[in-house]
Amino acid sequence: MNDPRVAVALRYLAGADEAPRVVARGRGEVADRLLDRARRHGGPVHPDRDLAQALAALDVGAEIPPKLYEALAEILAYVWKINEGQRPPLA
Repeated sequence: MNDPRVAVALRYLAGADEAPRVVARGRGEVADRLLDRARRHGGPVHPDRDLAQALAALDVGAEIPPKLYEALAEILAYVWKINEGQRPPLA
């Protein structure tokens, strides 16, 4: 069964990570739980199924490969916009 519901959680720690990392991923009910947790904790959620599918193919703990940087930059711009231009501290 190829459940279309997919979610990926990312983390970036300045000074520790060279690129954002996959910290959780899941399909179906696991994706639903990841999304619910993000929403409950005020985390941004960006609906991009194609990017989520690509990121879900990565291992947990893996850094985002350079070929996905442009798509990820679009998400960061989205997050920045929904946070009203307020950038979180980098460290």
